[in-house]
Amino acid sequence: AEADDLRKAMGKKIPEIMAAHRERFCKGAVAAGVDPAKAASIFDLMEKFGGYGFNKSHSAAYALIAYQTGYLKSHFPLEFLAALLTSEMGSIDNIVKFMAECRTHNVCVLPPDVNTGFKGFTVDEGRIRFGLVAVKNVGESAIDAILEARAAGGRFASLFDFCERVDLKRVNKRVVESLIKCGAFDSTGARRSQLMAALETALDHGQRVQREKCDPQMGLFGGLECPVPASAPALPEVAEWDDRQKLAYEKESLGLYLSGHPLTRYEELISKFTSADAVSIKEAADGALVRIGGLVRGTKTIKTRKGDLMGFATIEDRHGTVEVTVFSRLFAAAGDLLTEDTAVLVQGQVQRDEQSVKLIAETLIPLEKAEETWTASVHLSLDLGHTSREQLLNLRAVLQRYPGSCRTYLHLRSPERTDAVIELAAGLHLKAGAALRREVSEVLGANALETRCTQLMGAEGSRVQAAR
Repeated sequence: AEADDLRKAMGKKIPEIMAAHRERFCKGAVAAGVDPAKAASIFDLMEKFGGYGFNKSHSAAYALIAYQTGYLKSHFPLEFLAALLTSEMGSIDNIVKFMAECRTHNVCVLPPDVNTGFKGFTVDEGRIRFGLVAVKNVGESAIDAILEARAAGGRFASLFDFCERVDLKRVNKRVVESLIKCGAFDSTGARRSQLMAALETALDHGQRVQREKCDPQMGLFGGLECPVPASAPALPEVAEWDDRQKLAYEKESLGLYLSGHPLTRYEELISKFTSADAVSIKEAADGALVRIGGLVRGTKTIKTRKGDLMGFATIEDRHGTVEVTVFSRLFAAAGDLLTEDTAVLVQGQVQRDEQSVKLIAETLIPLEKAEETWTASVHLSLDLGHTSREQLLNLRAVLQRYPGSCRTYLHLRSPERTDAVIELAAGLHLKAGAALRREVSEVLGANALETRCTQLMGAEGSRVQAAR
């Protein structure tokens, strides 16, 4: 029992209990005839091992695996990443994480394809093809039927050809619908909206053709044993879904965005004003102050004991999801932002336990308001050799239309003289934002305006340096 208490003390890293066990251990060892110094040394070793340690045999095995995976990732990156994604097909969170790794290495991941795809993720002409098993509502039996039909008759020329040849008892309407939504029929050349509009017709056509092929009466009186199938109907003329609809269907059928992402247009703001994402926040210390940006995916509102409303939200970025708690005071001010698909920036404290990592929100703003909210200074670049008096007057007029609290600096560039930086008077402090950037660009040209963000500021006013 005492030995088990020592094991628990080591596991929980409780110094007071460890000190008590040290005294007990050393006294017992000395009573058993062990040298006191040796007994203390032995306990030191156990205590050190309790911090973090495992057997040398484990170390050797991990070292070998680390070498093998490092070699494969370096020399066969496409095959390695495809195998890694295949191994994690049961976990959407891990697929999202490794898809981000693919983007980091400029590896393109193609959508699933009924003509070139297989069950798992595969390498396809220098890119990775999404595995069909990872498509929701598409089971292995359906995939086997698709692969068998493709092996027997080659590529599928159209949705109608597909429905004629695959076993529709194993590939039902729900399967085909999911495959259309994720882009698995794009290689047939038809628009996804057309395919969805023609789905019922295609299934009816396929079932009729398959019945005719299997009907023994069609061969009576010396007739054709394999009658010529009815010609396939034409696809309806339907406008393609807009990007938002297309991405929503991809998310529905794959659990993630593949051909694009609703946050793409916010990438610059997210990179500039956040300090963490759904992956890195898991490594943040308890109580750390972070900013994270993403889309609101799920919300739950409850009443506190005082009768005030508070909320819980799931924020999704390109790397995964984070659970966010919004207490009543902030909820009263910004709770209307917690609606599905709203792009937001959240600043708050990390709260972690053994099972999860959450964020306790202190500030919640729309993502497009990031510059306006967290810009500390605005920097304007002027090329003295190509800036006229008229441009300067127009610039002053623009700046006067956007009064705010951000300090403003002019960076004067000249090929003949040393560059200079001038801070403008308090009367020309600015309110940063997209409108100011647009008007300054019209006067001085693109990229003439740069904003620099504030450091993270906690609720108590203490500054914390941003991680990015």
